[in-house]
Amino acid sequence: MRQLMRSKLHNARVTDANVAYVGSIEIDEDLLDAVGLWVGEKVLVVSNTTGARLETYTIAGKRGSRIISMNGAAAHRIKAGEQIIVMGFEVSDRPVRPRIVLLDDENNIVRRLDAEANDGI
Repeated sequence: MRQLMRSKLHNARVTDANVAYVGSIEIDEDLLDAVGLWVGEKVLVVSNTTGARLETYTIAGKRGSRIISMNGAAAHRIKAGEQIIVMGFEVSDRPVRPRIVLLDDENNIVRRLDAEANDGI
């Protein structure tokens, strides 16, 4: 069994950071659906801005809001305005076809990278 990347929001922009909130990363439901992430799913978040890496879980943001908010302790590590990558993983004994989207600075989907990522699978 191996851990394989299944979902990826690439170059997302953090729209808010709220230390007072009780943990997690809030992501627009449209973006969760685009890459197959579930509410409550554990994700790895990597800041392209600072290099910070952390694990947290997803909560649903309002559809169409393009919100990506770091909450709780995670908001100390990754701030509003940072560019991040959000990845979900799966444990499998077979290759997984990842769902990957490239986002612009306003968290709009610019391009699906699924086909490029799946060429070798």
